[in-house]
Amino acid sequence: MTQLLGKLPTKVSSTLKILEERAAITQAVRSFFIARSFLEVETPIRIPAPAPETHIEPQKSEGWFLQTSPELCMKRLLASGCNNIFQICKCFRKGERGRLHLPEMTMLEWYRTNADYQQLMHDCENLLRFLIPNQNLVLGNKTINLNGPWLRITIDAAFKQFARMSLETALSTDSFEEILVVDVEPKLGINTPVFLIDYPAEMASLARLNPITPQTAQRFELYIDGIELANGFSELNDPVEQRLRFEKEREVIHSAGRSAGPMPENFLNDLGAMPDSAGIALGLDRLVMLLTNSQCIDQVVTFTPETV
Repeated sequence: MTQLLGKLPTKVSSTLKILEERAAITQAVRSFFIARSFLEVETPIRIPAPAPETHIEPQKSEGWFLQTSPELCMKRLLASGCNNIFQICKCFRKGERGRLHLPEMTMLEWYRTNADYQQLMHDCENLLRFLIPNQNLVLGNKTINLNGPWLRITIDAAFKQFARMSLETALSTDSFEEILVVDVEPKLGINTPVFLIDYPAEMASLARLNPITPQTAQRFELYIDGIELANGFSELNDPVEQRLRFEKEREVIHSAGRSAGPMPENFLNDLGAMPDSAGIALGLDRLVMLLTNSQCIDQVVTFTPETV
């Protein structure tokens, strides 16, 4: 392997050491889920219709689309009788580029049947502790200990503590994403990992609502050192409600001057057969970045878009 890597072009962004560490992390992730009786699956990367999402723009591919997430197909597998499943795959999101973003990324996604978002949070804790046996994640010149309880904070409380405006004001002025990214995210997970939980219902179009507080959804994001690592939720499995939410998302997309694309009818047709489930997407590139103490996502991939 060393001889082959030695012949790679000089513009390859990762060092041999990072490539070896990335391979070991990926293998460890697989072993974690396989040991817990998850089935590894593969679903199509090129699909006829992605889920319409306001803040994610899919990449077109000859009339179809490259998946932004394997979510729809994996849920259809749950509807067909699969139980706990996971997948490591490529996903594509148009226009995403930065220190933490790539238009082509590697995603780890897993689903549990007869579970909710609380179980997914436990999965995240167990996965990171499995990957870091000494429980100390070194980032720059500081150490984040993974052994103690991981904090859970509602998004409403996070806005009250860190943001320049209330959650209600941010939503009413269409500033939610901006305030979340600029004011809130950099303050999360600095000393210990943090789960940001219970998103506003309108910011979780695929998630189940909280039965006690239906203005919020059972959605969370995991943050470590100000970096969003994962996004999970209890899955909505009502096809009528899901269609209504998709229509609202499509209206917002159209109002922004974009094409919403076709409705994912095959997914909606199968959704009613899906049992109560919970699913999560975790950015594998960002995970490798954190575990290798790298400063930029470019350092943990073989080629960046600019060097292919």
